[in-house]
Amino acid sequence: MVKLSVNINKAATLRNARGGNNPNVIKFALDCENFGADGITVHPRPDQRHITQEDVINLKQVVTKEFNIEGYPSKAFIDLVLRVQPDQVTLVPDEPHVLTSNQGWNVINNKFFLQPIINEFKLNGIRTSIFIDPIVSNIELAKNLNVDRVELYTEQYAKQFLIDKKKAIKPYIECAKLAHDINLDLNAGHDLDLNNLSFFINHIDGLSEVSIGHALICDALYFGLENTIKLYRNQLK
Repeated sequence: MVKLSVNINKAATLRNARGGNNPNVIKFALDCENFGADGITVHPRPDQRHITQEDVINLKQVVTKEFNIEGYPSKAFIDLVLRVQPDQVTLVPDEPHVLTSNQGWNVINNKFFLQPIINEFKLNGIRTSIFIDPIVSNIELAKNLNVDRVELYTEQYAKQFLIDKKKAIKPYIECAKLAHDINLDLNAGHDLDLNNLSFFINHIDGLSEVSIGHALICDALYFGLENTIKLYRNQLK
């Protein structure tokens, strides 16, 4: 079964909008685990507009399942990851002003930037993944960087899904096949939801994990957090 990692950034956004500690991000993460999530994902940004560095440190003390930290590999981010030692780090090419992830790495243009960072994380025993667009050449280049996994950026799939499902899924099938052939593990994330997740899962072989935040948190407003996580897990079977 594909694992579900819940990105809890939006819970922190809600907390920060009012100040104080409601909702309690630590409790929210533990509830996600207790309700069936296989892991917790956080994306700390330089302006700390949702998950803060303090949150990351505190979450590490209590999260019992997979802990995944994603973000742009600035020096501050690298130092935080090395301090916290999560199960997985996912490198994304977001600039500080970006509202949310909007593209994958241009791997060929960034290989000399990414390579020493990947090496450092791996030397510290941290599983390392990079966020990429569904382009076959990116799969090959990522393998050459010696990453453990790649995370396919699925926003374009989610948009095209509403128009032409088969066309939407095609590049992801091609990337998944190559990743399987060269023994590269595969994650996916961004704009996956209860409408498009099952179709994606049923067509992508060898998928290890999906990371879902915004849609899942929005659904929880209607269905409740526990029921929502169960609904997403049912899509992953």
